[in-house]
Amino acid sequence: MRHTMWQKKIVIAAATAVVATGSLTACSDSTSDASDAASAGSLPTVTIALSNQANQSYLPLILAQRMGFFTKQGLNVKIANLQGTPQVSDALLKGQAQGMIGFYDHNLDLQAKGKDTQAVVQLLQAPGMVEMARANEPSITSPADLKGKNIGVTSLGSASATIGTYLAVHNNIAVSDTHLVAVAAGATFVAAFQHNRVDAGVTTEPTISTMLKKHQGTIIADMRTLAGTKAALGGPYPGTALTVKSSWAAGHKDTVQKMVNAIYQTLQWMESHSAAEITAQVPADFYSGPGKDQYTQALANEMGMYNPTGQMPADAPQTVLRVLNAVDPAIKGHTIDLSKTYTDEYVQKAAQSASGS
Repeated sequence: MRHTMWQKKIVIAAATAVVATGSLTACSDSTSDASDAASAGSLPTVTIALSNQANQSYLPLILAQRMGFFTKQGLNVKIANLQGTPQVSDALLKGQAQGMIGFYDHNLDLQAKGKDTQAVVQLLQAPGMVEMARANEPSITSPADLKGKNIGVTSLGSASATIGTYLAVHNNIAVSDTHLVAVAAGATFVAAFQHNRVDAGVTTEPTISTMLKKHQGTIIADMRTLAGTKAALGGPYPGTALTVKSSWAAGHKDTVQKMVNAIYQTLQWMESHSAAEITAQVPADFYSGPGKDQYTQALANEMGMYNPTGQMPADAPQTVLRVLNAVDPAIKGHTIDLSKTYTDEYVQKAAQSASGS
């Protein structure tokens, strides 16, 4: 998400090297309906960039493509699975992608850097994260116990890094006493706990369920629901959103509307289906690590993070600004016009169209 000066206190422990791609490469959609795939060839193409596409936070996008909702809107959507958040933002800003999937708070950070972007539909109403302590560290029962401790996060500048730092600050721990360790997710996150390289960590499903199943971690802050997020951070903190450049949206309002319509339809579909029914639509390689049963249980545990309305939760932008002001010098001291960082215009129209159909 961001690379800020406060990160000079961060300990980089995980050698989770990922080979960077030299160009924007879209992931395949080999399991889509043959008819949809055939018809998509004649439709206008839109590229949406993200990183770590198997993350359950991104399911509304993945399902919208696989279930043919974009095609039905008259769009051929390509999903570009890139190395990390900086590459995703670069792809959007350079016009290599027309949309990006990432946390809403990217928009505030980009505005502070003179870039105008806006979130046009909220996939999540909560971060979908938890902070866990090592099971063999019984002295850690809340984020307030993490002064001077090593905290595992996905990567430096990631959403988990921002949340991990703010959980400390929110519990009266100075940023200088917060030590973040880049351990990625999945097997590397688990290994960091196993080898005592971190004392706690911020992660998402299905890593959360893996840790609990192995009895290697205990949850000390749960942000998989709107209520849990408010309790942990002092207010609502929306997670993943579809973000576009404001200038591009101004000239392509019809295309943006179609993108939002498809994602809104997916969010509504997810709201009315079980975790097992949703998992049945997910690519098998997405759960090849944890296994289908554990993936399904992990999804069931965090269904509350998805946003069925697609709209920005009340007071959420103000909470995000408060969090970033506390931990990110790139934001602190800048005047942020929150009204330019998101819009509910498209998702409200999507809801009206759905109710009228």
